[in-house]
Amino acid sequence: MRAQSSATEISAIAVGKPDGTAAGAAAGTVQAALGVVAFSLTFPATAWGLEGFGTWSLVAVRSVLAAVIAGGCLLALRVPLPERPHRSGLAVVGAGVVLGFPLLTTLALRTSTTAHAAVVVGLLPLTTALFSALRVGTRPSRTFWTAALAGAAAVVAFTVQQSGGALTAADAYLFAALLVCAAGYTEGGRLARVMPGWQVIGWALVLCLPLTVPATAVALSLEPVELTAHSVTGLLWVAVGSQFLGLVVWYRGMAAIGIPKASQLQLAQPLLTLVWSVLLLGEQLPVAAPLTAAAVLVCIAVTQRSRG
Repeated sequence: MRAQSSATEISAIAVGKPDGTAAGAAAGTVQAALGVVAFSLTFPATAWGLEGFGTWSLVAVRSVLAAVIAGGCLLALRVPLPERPHRSGLAVVGAGVVLGFPLLTTLALRTSTTAHAAVVVGLLPLTTALFSALRVGTRPSRTFWTAALAGAAAVVAFTVQQSGGALTAADAYLFAALLVCAAGYTEGGRLARVMPGWQVIGWALVLCLPLTVPATAVALSLEPVELTAHSVTGLLWVAVGSQFLGLVVWYRGMAAIGIPKASQLQLAQPLLTLVWSVLLLGEQLPVAAPLTAAAVLVCIAVTQRSRG
């Protein structure tokens, strides 16, 4: 009976029905934006990490480090185990944002530039909104969809043009990462309405430990590791910033303002990633970036004002 009640509760307060207060919406927008900033550093940090770690080692170690931090917080605060109806959703979060997205994008970044990989993030807001509509029944307005499609088109056109218009072998990894991450975001956003956002990602990380711990041992035994300032900094950021803290504020923001609107804030993420790539990796900022940034900001403004 309790399980049925909990499942009904999740459906009833789906993330498509966000906090209606002005203060709650403002706080949620700020939190989601902080998550976007944290995520925008992921690709440059991954590139740094790959300077000293192998693909599998980097992904496995980052997940274990993040899980240790999350598990320590859960233990220190004596947080009870998640209820049974929530565990399937946590499994989706783990598969999508703890394992799938980091692994697939890291595999892609072995041969792809950060600018090209940003096409994933450019499409992620629209894909997340689609998953939300299918999973929790949100029905954004026509204006919302028009602005979202326009923003996604602007970002995709920008990133594809900057990569020379040619699709690489890494695109298969990138598009697969897009799908699994959108699913993880949607499930995490739903759960963040009935449990704190940090517990959503915390339990997802802990539940993945039976996979990530042995994977770490095997990967470190097979792949050489070179500890440098860049590789260690990159590893620490993707583990602590991207994998844990960024997702904590991201899920809190999604719970406050809704999955569709929060997801559209990520339209700015590829451009932020390009800025970090210039500052951290020495890449040249494309001339088209300011025009694309202006178009994306307009789309974000429209989606944030439109009613779901």
